[in-house]
Amino acid sequence: MFEPALAEAAAFTERSLEALLPPVGGPEGRLLEAMRYAALGGGKRLRGFLVQQSGRLFGVDRRALERVAAAVECVHAYSLVHDDLPAMDDDDLRRGKPTVHKAFDEATAILAGDALLTLAFGLIAAPDAHGDPFVRCELVARLAQAIGHAGMVGGQMMDIAFEHVSPGLPEITRLQHMKTAALITFSCEAGAILGRASPAARNALSAYGQDIGLAFQIADDLLDAEGDPDKMGKATGKDEGRGKPTVVSVLGAERARAQAEALAAQAARHLDLFDERADLLRAAAEFVISRRA
Repeated sequence: MFEPALAEAAAFTERSLEALLPPVGGPEGRLLEAMRYAALGGGKRLRGFLVQQSGRLFGVDRRALERVAAAVECVHAYSLVHDDLPAMDDDDLRRGKPTVHKAFDEATAILAGDALLTLAFGLIAAPDAHGDPFVRCELVARLAQAIGHAGMVGGQMMDIAFEHVSPGLPEITRLQHMKTAALITFSCEAGAILGRASPAARNALSAYGQDIGLAFQIADDLLDAEGDPDKMGKATGKDEGRGKPTVVSVLGAERARAQAEALAAQAARHLDLFDERADLLRAAAEFVISRRA
């Protein structure tokens, strides 16, 4: 049940992005080409799936969910483009194909990431995202919080600062809350914001998002340590080579895997108030720790 639902949501988001990023001519055409290269044709679209499923709990209009899911995937694509740059992780492959700065050039990759981020805010600020401007303002403010200096980008800075350092588990957990879990949490909250959900429902989805976000990152670190590069579509073992501390490097693979499983189980319990309506979200919690790529 889960895999077909995830694939359907991915195809839905892909079609939305395709329509939002039409090829253009002129000098700026190369920028659109790089944006399309970064945003289209790859990835599981888990964050877009979470937007859609959280919104369906509250009967949110499909068109609104389409735009917000596309916005979240634009943010995710931008973060990957910039992460792969030589000044950051210096990766040559992403999803089995050359990274944007390899397929184009560094300057174009930087601009493509900037443009994808800007597009994301434009999508959620537009009337098609929601008829109530106060709801749109809340979406904008919450996304900015999730991906700015107190969220994803701040976590990326911590990631750089901790190279060849030995922080404790609390510091690593805080880094991963910011770098990975913050955007995933927003993806889960977005549907509740769009649906004007009760504080209890919104808090449940926020707690769920934080837990699966941390579980996702632990699973990602396990894949980096143990995964097959051919299946991953990118190099593995790079975190250890850079001296980056992770839950895996501190706890070891077995204890880290147990921690991810505990987080996924806890995430599912946060959804109790939604009964069977949240079964696909519960399945997503299991998916993030069992994936192989």
